[in-house]
Amino acid sequence: MSKYDVLTGFLKSQLTGRVAVTFAEVEEALGFALPASAYAHPAWWSNDPTGHSQARAWLEAGFETEQVDIAGRRLVFRRTTPGGLQDEGRMFKHAAETTARKKVDKHPAAGAMKGLFTIEPGYDITRPALDDDELAEWEANLERKARMIEEGLRRK
Repeated sequence: MSKYDVLTGFLKSQLTGRVAVTFAEVEEALGFALPASAYAHPAWWSNDPTGHSQARAWLEAGFETEQVDIAGRRLVFRRTTPGGLQDEGRMFKHAAETTARKKVDKHPAAGAMKGLFTIEPGYDITRPALDDDELAEWEANLERKARMIEEGLRRK
């Protein structure tokens, strides 16, 4: 077991083909600081698994490094194998397909927007956006614009 196995798990959990991260974000995912050579030598981020346990970690997850920016302390992991939403093991399965299992898998996007916005208590999200008067005014504006366009075309 390698101390970089956490990075393998982190990358496997990503749903996109490219994962742009800072060195600090890699350290946060790992739970420990990167060695000084990661900050000084681009070769530390090479995709050569021989003798580099960190490279084996991202290669095992199906990723390679690219766009390594030592000065900016950031890089991009690019997916090299099918994964994310295309990965058969992660695909959403309808309840009818999971007859042997009692628990239904959730869609990978379930909860993706959690915490991004708040619906005020008592607000009816099923209510139409426009009331009858506003809708009539909107339709009248559309008709007026259509007439203006027709008149403009007739003048030409």
